Amino acid sequence: MKAPDFNLPDQEGKMHQLSDYSGKWLIIYFYPEDDTSGCTTEACNFRDARQEYVEKGVEIVGISKDSVASHTKFAKKYSLNFTILSDESMETIKKYGAWGKKHAYGKEYQGVHRNTYLINPEREIVKEYKGVKPEVHNEEVLKDLENLLH
Repeated sequence: MKAPDFNLPDQEGKMHQLSDYSGKWLIIYFYPEDDTSGCTTEACNFRDARQEYVEKGVEIVGISKDSVASHTKFAKKYSLNFTILSDESMETIKKYGAWGKKHAYGKEYQGVHRNTYLINPEREIVKEYKGVKPEVHNEEVLKDLENLLH
């Protein structure tokens, strides 16, 4: 499946499109909210492993519905060394299927699902991770990349 295109601002307000990553492997991960426990764990794990991804020729992009200002604070607070994009309209989140019903504390509501998409240099989604566990997700992705790249 071809990865849906996007045109979104990063934590510094610079616009990014899928085509900016042509010819590279790309991880796009969707997360519910800046500076919450699970989202912080996931972001910090990607941050800490970024050099391993760079060595494999893989870029990392996080996307949430938070504002650019929120992303700026989140990126600075945790020294995030990769791009996080703001999708306040939720258009891209919905295109990737990362929006839908969620359950918490006995209530049902609509929200961003913690999903990740591994995209090859031809802009095809080669692996989809749905409802990931932030504590172990980074290791899953690295293991899968090891298998895919060899």
